[in-house]
Amino acid sequence: MITPSDALLKIPNPWRDLLTQERRNHVDQIVTRINAELLQQAEKGERIYPWACERFKALELSNPSMTRAVVIGQDPYHNLCIDDKGLERPQAMGLSFSVPRGAKVPPSLKNIFKELRDDTGVEIPSHGDLTAWADQGLLLLNSYLSVAHGKPGSHSSLGWHDVVKIILEAVSGQRDKNIVFVLWGKHAQQYEENILLPENHLIIKTSHPSPIGGACNKGFFGSRPFSAINQFLEKNGELTFNWNAINNQGARP
Repeated sequence: MITPSDALLKIPNPWRDLLTQERRNHVDQIVTRINAELLQQAEKGERIYPWACERFKALELSNPSMTRAVVIGQDPYHNLCIDDKGLERPQAMGLSFSVPRGAKVPPSLKNIFKELRDDTGVEIPSHGDLTAWADQGLLLLNSYLSVAHGKPGSHSSLGWHDVVKIILEAVSGQRDKNIVFVLWGKHAQQYEENILLPENHLIIKTSHPSPIGGACNKGFFGSRPFSAINQFLEKNGELTFNWNAINNQGARP
């Protein structure tokens, strides 16, 4: 449930601190306006996903200093699921492509797991919770950070894309960082122009992992993104990802 205090939500301070004062004020204004709109929608009975407390989860789990790779999604999942505790809750959990433990793994994520197995040999996980990757510095950022129940793309015009652009410019503009940006599909690839200092980074572009229209067969399968991420990070003296951590990840309280 959204409460009046949710209209005061801001992106986490480590990300705000990365911005100039002007940009910080700008992003705060956008987020405040969006949250006010979401509050109005909720007061009219609209169900908004993810929960407000998880809206900035991607930014909370992976702060700028630890972010080593970024995966851009589209908008959050727009339906409910049953989690591993038997409780009904939103599929959306604030991380792109991720769903809570116990929820049915969505088709695109199934294909991501297939490519993970074929690329690295990691066993296909039994759940779709990607928290163990986010905890290592994989920024799983959706283009839009909210959605109305049963209405995909319903919040695409609220201004979230401007927030995402500012975040991408800020994290990619750090001169001492070498980051991998994973842009699956045309929607994500629209953000390539917001990746600053591209000579410092690796940009992976393929088709989307979705099976719809056979998109996953148009360059995603066989692209080996997981090994490419780690090879780039190792080459630049950065910590690599333990992709298998997702299989060792216990249920969270």
